[in-house]
Amino acid sequence: MLVEHFSNAEVLKSYAGKKVFVTGHTGFKGSWLSMMLIKSGAKVKGYSLAPVYENSLFELCGNKLDIESQIADIREADKLKKSIIEFQPEYIFHLAAQPLVRYSYQQPIETFEVNIMGTANVLEAMRSLDKKCTAVIITTDKVYENTELGIPFSESDPLGGYDPYSSSKAGAEIVTQSYQRSFFPIQDFNVHQKSVATARAGNVIGGGDRATDRIIPDLIKSLESGTTLQVRNPGAIRPWQHVLDPLAGYLKLGMLLNIDPHKYTGSYNFGPIPEDQFTVKEIVEMALKIWGSGNYHTPELKSQPHEAGNLKLDITKALQNLNWKPTWNSQTAISKTISWYKNILDKKNNAIELCEGDLGEFYN
Repeated sequence: MLVEHFSNAEVLKSYAGKKVFVTGHTGFKGSWLSMMLIKSGAKVKGYSLAPVYENSLFELCGNKLDIESQIADIREADKLKKSIIEFQPEYIFHLAAQPLVRYSYQQPIETFEVNIMGTANVLEAMRSLDKKCTAVIITTDKVYENTELGIPFSESDPLGGYDPYSSSKAGAEIVTQSYQRSFFPIQDFNVHQKSVATARAGNVIGGGDRATDRIIPDLIKSLESGTTLQVRNPGAIRPWQHVLDPLAGYLKLGMLLNIDPHKYTGSYNFGPIPEDQFTVKEIVEMALKIWGSGNYHTPELKSQPHEAGNLKLDITKALQNLNWKPTWNSQTAISKTISWYKNILDKKNNAIELCEGDLGEFYN
């Protein structure tokens, strides 16, 4: 069997007993990734700021997770380096970030510091490890120079970024490429034993996201409070996907990169298949139908920060090189996500049990 043909379950099993360092483990994606790795039998250490949002996924599940958790800032280079060296990881998944477009307009310097220098700090700490280590650096679909032509972006397209968030993530890509070329060149892998790749995913959804200025968390807040949702950009197209799909892609990329860094070093898009893309309005209407109630309106908003209108990813490279493709389509992703929140609210279900249920179905 070719390594590319490993199933999601086989990929997960490959992390059993491995030491995995996760930055941003208290965030939405980081919490889900931590649960996946724990399910695999990996030894996980997380490094992140404390959860920001009330009822965040980590807040609901963290004390039930078998994880070594260090609450610290990714910008504290010496503390981060000490943490990584002491843990001696075999894998690093770097998710810690300032992840919000609109917040980046309010705090651009913080955004650049966290997303660019934070990434450099991770790579510099990794450089100090005297052992083999594989790193997957998570950026975003917004790293591309978006000309709003509606053409899906491929990994070879120019990097850019209109807003501070997008440009900071493009900067993180450039920093990673620089470290790979300067300190971890493929031709000298037997000497330095370090391999790096970047992963670019878009609008991930799933149970437990409580961030501001994201359509699903905003929708859930309106449904929970009985208010009308304000939809800023109803016609905007985004690559919607359930959080488990790109995370499974990151894990597969990490596994294959560890096996053959010569073949898998580089950047990869993770998103839905081309025909499975919806506008914000369509996603909202699907979600309200599943919930069974709720309203939205689309007021005219003036003097708003720029946000991309059309964003699509070409996932051909991941399909062909990694044999990765989404397990759940967008409609399933919406259904799983809305049902997760509804079960928390109506049935008072335990968050960790709901996550384990989704994981069980995903890996079935």
